[in-house]
Amino acid sequence: MKKYWLVAKNTWDETVTYRFNFVMWRVRTILQLLTVYFLWLAVIPKDGSFGTYSQSLMLTYIFGTQILFSFVFASRSYNVGDEINLGNLSNFLIRPINYFAYWFAKDLGDKAMNIVFATGELTLLFLILKPPLFIQKELPFILFFILAVILAIFMYFFFNFLLGLIAFWSPEVWAPRFIFYVLINFVSGGLFPLDVLPSAIFEKLIFLPFTYMLYFPLKIYLGQLSTSQILSGMAIASVWTIVFYLIVKLVWQAGLKVYTSQGR
Repeated sequence: MKKYWLVAKNTWDETVTYRFNFVMWRVRTILQLLTVYFLWLAVIPKDGSFGTYSQSLMLTYIFGTQILFSFVFASRSYNVGDEINLGNLSNFLIRPINYFAYWFAKDLGDKAMNIVFATGELTLLFLILKPPLFIQKELPFILFFILAVILAIFMYFFFNFLLGLIAFWSPEVWAPRFIFYVLINFVSGGLFPLDVLPSAIFEKLIFLPFTYMLYFPLKIYLGQLSTSQILSGMAIASVWTIVFYLIVKLVWQAGLKVYTSQGR
């Protein structure tokens, strides 16, 4: 465990080394938050509502997405594809280290850094904007929320890792990743709650894994799901997490058979 702790810690040092990239990432995140925040502030009056959302619930959802982005989508495992293309994977295959655990540790280090900054940014914005946020006080909802976030972290890690494994067969890994990232940002509920969409669309989205990366945990936090809905959602999220894990293992084994260390 100590070596993986050091891997996570070293991720902080890497972030400080390439601080301009990190700062630009945080600036982009803040600008997206402000854009969506002021949009919904204009759409929903103080005492009004939009569907099942009052102004305070919607603004809490918008602020919550930025916190969850730091927990779920902050990642370093997007570099897996580059490691394979450059032949650097060979350095790991000959060492006593678990490649999956290595990248998960790097992801945790990156998430920790983003969470620290996201908390500071949102605290500052809260003091400036003074939004009417909803604070969940019911312990069961808080516990289910935490469990849903943990599932989302593992689910996204396996999905992100799977995209990197494309490099075993193709040198082009960034185009598919970019397309999927844009789609995930939408279908995960990163721009707005998914249940504001027409019911015919929403009823199909709830069976996709991406719904459980942002939208589902936040709906639990807001207290808008019944116990049966929470348990059903947890079951679907768990199944998708296991499915992604099994697919990653199968693709990993198949990829190693065609890996040629090209680039070394």
